[in-house]
Amino acid sequence: MSRFVNPFTDLGFKVIFGQPASKNLLITLLNELLSGEHHIEDLCFLDKEDHSDNANDKGIIYDLYCRTNSGEYIIIEMQNRWHSHFLDRTLYYVCRAVGRLTELPPPEKIRIPVEDGTDGMLCEGSVPYGIRYKLNTVYGIFLMNFKESGLDKKFRTDVVLADRDTGEVVNPHLRQIYLQFPYFRKELAECETLYEKLMYALKNMSNWNRMPDALKEQVFKHLDQLAAVANLSEENRIAYDKAVDRYRVSQIVEEDIRREATEEGMKEGMKEGIKEGMKEGMRRKQIEMALEMKNDGMPFSTIAKYTGLSIEDIEQL
Repeated sequence: MSRFVNPFTDLGFKVIFGQPASKNLLITLLNELLSGEHHIEDLCFLDKEDHSDNANDKGIIYDLYCRTNSGEYIIIEMQNRWHSHFLDRTLYYVCRAVGRLTELPPPEKIRIPVEDGTDGMLCEGSVPYGIRYKLNTVYGIFLMNFKESGLDKKFRTDVVLADRDTGEVVNPHLRQIYLQFPYFRKELAECETLYEKLMYALKNMSNWNRMPDALKEQVFKHLDQLAAVANLSEENRIAYDKAVDRYRVSQIVEEDIRREATEEGMKEGMKEGIKEGMKEGMRRKQIEMALEMKNDGMPFSTIAKYTGLSIEDIEQL
């Protein structure tokens, strides 16, 4: 087994980025991703579960949900394997987070500059209508250990709300960044920036027995300590071993799907045969994985997230 946890497992991701000791490492990662756009000085972790009164929104659990010291909200999702409508789900997550900003109860009083000689304090009822819709920026950052057909065949895709003709950003408050790790093909010697080195480390660290000598920056010393399997608590080690088993199963599933789809496509002699074979094989493997996770006592919302099945389908298994 590797000396380091696999960041594409649920617990490995949490150990590296989702605990208080991880905050500085997470800030470094985010600042590299947002270089030239925004710089984060500090952040706090927020409740990852959506507690909406709307029954359809209950059960939404982000991998990481945090707020920066300057008011931006950031959702970070790690997705190990493909599932249908992934891009729709990520858009929904970001839009749901934007919607939550306007659900916060307004303060009893808001200070607004006025020219009548008062201190500028207006009562809630007299606050101008549009003020409640003033939004903080919400970032959705999605680390993907698979290729998404809805995105270009490249490692990083940045999504903004922009004018279709000019490309000018219309509203800066909704941002999405998709990272397709199968398209990151640089070797360590080719990585010139800290950003590239971080991406290289995340993709390859689960295969290392030690941190490469070329990664000399302080951030990698911190990563070395956080991600070492030997430093896991007994409880986390047990949970991590299960997470690794699920990860390996998912890799086998993907390989089986590709093989079965290819064989089916060759028999049919048609590209459509490959597509249908993948769908059928994917469905069968999704059910097998869901049954295994269900038997392990995992929450239905988590099973749905990692298999792509609906909660209704899972309940009927």
